[in-house]
Amino acid sequence: MLVEIDPDTNIPYLTKENGVSVLYLEILKALYGMMVSSLLFYWKLRKDLEQLGFKVNPYDICVANKMINEKQITVLWHVVRLQI
Repeated sequence: MLVEIDPDTNIPYLTKENGVSVLYLEILKALYGMMVSSLLFYWKLRKDLEQLGFKVNPYDICVANKMINEKQITVLWHVVRLQI
């Protein structure tokens, strides 16, 4: 995505590893402080849990349940967006 946004700046740093394009960058600010990163983390965790058979609670979207051997397994999480 970064190469598409600004190819002149990023293409010189693009390399191939095992046939896959890789871009290594040094960032000057922590990514976890960005609101988008919190949202991306939530979406990925939710997708992974749903693929494992968990159902996300419609009333609290940070709670997922799954029945295993007639017992309910509950996973709950909290995503914090830090102010930097």
